[in-house]
Amino acid sequence: MKATEIREMNAEELNAKLKELKNELFNLRFQHAINQLDNPHKIQDVKRDIARVMTILNEKNA
Repeated sequence: MKATEIREMNAEELNAKLKELKNELFNLRFQHAINQLDNPHKIQDVKRDIARVMTILNEKNA
């Protein structure tokens, strides 16, 4: 997900996206723990997306 795409969202959409990404991260970690995850790099990508969303939320709130 690109930062420009995230910046176009409003605060409600960002909060929903953050919740969705955190849920996805939980599922990926669970799959990784039971050795069903094909691409472990996906965890790092989701973490970065979470950080992007949180950064832009903080910018909008400031």
